[in-house]
Amino acid sequence: MELVTPDVGLLFWMLISFALLLIILKKFAWKPILNSLREREEYISDALSTAEKARAEMEKLKADNEAIIREARIEKEKILKEARDIKDQIVDKAKQEASREADKIIEMARLNIRQEKAAARDEIKKQVAELSVYIAEKILREKLSADAEQTKIIEKYLDDIRLN
Repeated sequence: MELVTPDVGLLFWMLISFALLLIILKKFAWKPILNSLREREEYISDALSTAEKARAEMEKLKADNEAIIREARIEKEKILKEARDIKDQIVDKAKQEASREADKIIEMARLNIRQEKAAARDEIKKQVAELSVYIAEKILREKLSADAEQTKIIEKYLDDIRLN
């Protein structure tokens, strides 16, 4: 039973060795352990604050990126609208230019038609006059076989011409 119920002397020496162990631990081990725990706590605290700052910075960067993307989209839409407007202006200008060119070509064609029509009329008049003279000559040759009749008719036409 000695092992189950310790002796007073054994208890005394156990208490003294435990007290010595505590003193030695307090003098040599507790300070470094507590210092390393404090350093670790500070390190963890610093790491958490750094992580929080990084998270806040990331949030700010994300917001900035979204704003930049929004601005880029707005700028893109603006540029596309300007490009569409310029395209519409160019198309309208080209249509107007083509219309003016078509009008010029049509007017030139009308002018050419008028000129050719006038030339054709003149040619027809000339041919009609030549044919009239030719027919008149033929008729006169047949009817005017005598010199006296010829002279009479010529004088009559000369008098008509002088009166006109």
